[in-house]
Amino acid sequence: MSRFVLMKVLIGPLLKLFFRPRVEGLERVPESGPVILAGNHLTFIDSIILPLISKRQVFFIGKNEYVKGTSLKGRLMALFFTSVGMIPVDRDGGHGGVAALMTGRRVLEEGKVFGIYPEGTRSPDGRLYRGRTGIARLTLMTGAPVVPFAMIGTDRVQPGGRGLPRVGRGRQITVRFGAPLDFSRYEGMDRDRYVLRAVTDEVMTEVMRLSGQEYVDMYATKVKAA
Repeated sequence: MSRFVLMKVLIGPLLKLFFRPRVEGLERVPESGPVILAGNHLTFIDSIILPLISKRQVFFIGKNEYVKGTSLKGRLMALFFTSVGMIPVDRDGGHGGVAALMTGRRVLEEGKVFGIYPEGTRSPDGRLYRGRTGIARLTLMTGAPVVPFAMIGTDRVQPGGRGLPRVGRGRQITVRFGAPLDFSRYEGMDRDRYVLRAVTDEVMTEVMRLSGQEYVDMYATKVKAA
């Protein structure tokens, strides 16, 4: 039994007990071959819920700090995240974006599922922000379809992404998947910035439709910095 399957067996029932996640459209995720899951990012537990509800293991980029803790809590976090599919990458360095992109490409070329938050960071206020074009480069370089998804309610369960999640009435989580998006019509155009923006905006439009969030045509990182 793989560590991923073991983690789902051990933690999956607790997830359902405490958060009662409602999953819609999971059958839209292809059962084999490379797939990009692209969605909104409201809070820390998004990256816990997505791998545990998926039938296939979802690989995604995470901060190095999540696996470097030496305390008991740190070691448990490292065990969990590496088991469910997190690949630690130093994203704060000058080449962090390139490393993340190449990691995603490698995962997809191996025929696996790669999860990505095109906003690049958690939403500062619950709205959906402009997507970065790394998602477009990945789908055009690999030919992998993009399945948009929306996390709904995770920010009410864990406001601000800090502290222990809250449970109780009125805090149900919904994860909604859309139909796969095929961008093969843009094959060979992964260096055209207008094409990259058009592909990214199409993905974000689907995420907005699924989530019902208000869209802001600005990068979330700039809003946080301000």
